[in-house]
Amino acid sequence: MDFPNIFKGNYKLLAIPPLVLILISIYFIPQIKMGVDFQGGTLVTLNLKGAADAEKLKADLAGEGLDAGVRVYQTTTGYKAEIEVPQSQKLVEADNLKSEFNNLLPDVSLLEVVSMQNSSQMNEYLAKRAELEAVSDRMFSLAGVSRKDFNITGAIEEQKSFSNAYLKIYGDYQSSISKPIEKHISYSSISIQTVSPLLSSQFISKAINVVIFSAVLSIAFVFIFFRTFVPSLAVLTGSISDVVIALGAMGIFGIPFTLPSFAALLMLIGFSLDTDILLTMRMLRRKGDPREKAHWAMKTGLTMSVTAIVAFSALFILALLTHIPTYYEISAVALAGLVGDIFATWGINAVLLLWYVERVGA
Repeated sequence: MDFPNIFKGNYKLLAIPPLVLILISIYFIPQIKMGVDFQGGTLVTLNLKGAADAEKLKADLAGEGLDAGVRVYQTTTGYKAEIEVPQSQKLVEADNLKSEFNNLLPDVSLLEVVSMQNSSQMNEYLAKRAELEAVSDRMFSLAGVSRKDFNITGAIEEQKSFSNAYLKIYGDYQSSISKPIEKHISYSSISIQTVSPLLSSQFISKAINVVIFSAVLSIAFVFIFFRTFVPSLAVLTGSISDVVIALGAMGIFGIPFTLPSFAALLMLIGFSLDTDILLTMRMLRRKGDPREKAHWAMKTGLTMSVTAIVAFSALFILALLTHIPTYYEISAVALAGLVGDIFATWGINAVLLLWYVERVGA
C-alpha cells in the first residue's frame, strides 16, 4: 500500500477529523437502545406461512394491548418475523419478590427445625415465618391465586407454592404475548425467548466487570511494556477512541446493545491495541526520521485494517442476506470501530507520538 506521507507539514491538523468524530459519537451514545439481553423483555421469532405487513401487525398487536416492536423479513426459507416486547413490570416485581423470598427462606427453614427442639425459639420463628408469608402473599396476589389454593404447612410447602405462583406469572405473561400473535398472524413455528430482569441485571453486572478487568489489564500491560507516560497514554487514547466511535455509530444507526455487539466492542479493544502498539514500537524502537517511521507504520497498519474491514464486510453482507441479528450486530459494530480505528490511530495516536518523539529527540 503506497501513498504520500501525510505526516509531512503540520501533522497536528490530522487530529481534527477524529476529534470531530468523537464529539459526534458522544452526542449520539445516549441514543443507543438496549437489547433484550441487557434490558430484559421477550423476543418472539416466527416462521411465517406467507408475507406480512410489519406496520399493520404492530398496529393490530397494539389494539390488543401489546406494545411491541415488529420486524418482518424474507429469508431463503421463507418469511420471518421478530416481535420484541418490552420488560413487564409484573415480571420485575415477581423477580424482586423471588430474590427477597430466597433471602428469607434459609433462616425460616433453620428456625423451623430449631423451634421444634427448643420452644424458646418459637417466637423468633413465627416472626420470621410471618415475613416470608407476607412475601409469598404478594406473589400469590400477582399470580391471581390465594394461599387457600395451596396446602401450606411448613417452609417446604411454602417454597413449592411460591415457585408455582412464580411460574404461573411467567406462563400467563407468555400467553398474553402468544395469544394476540396467534390471532393476527399465521405461522408455522414460534420461538419465545424471555430474559428476566434478574438475568438482564446479571448480564450488565458481568459486562461491567469484564470491561473493568480488560481496562486494568490493558493499562498495566501498556505501562509496563513502554515505561513512559506519553506513548502509553497515546496507546490507551487510541483504544478508547475506537470504542467511543463504535458506540456513536450504534446510536446513529440504531444498532442495539446486546451480548454480540458487546463482544464486538471487546474485540475492537484488542485490535486497537494491536495497531497502536505496532505504531509505538516503530516510533520508539527504530532509528530514522520520525515522520518516515510513522509513514511506514501506517502502511503496515492500514493493510491490517483493510484486511479486517474486508472480512467483516463479507459478514455484514451475509447478515443482510440472511437477516441473522447476531451477524449484523457483530459486523456492523466491528466495521464502525475499524473505520474509527483508522482515524484514531493515525490522527490521534500518531500525532501524540510524533509530538513526543520530536520533542525528546528519540
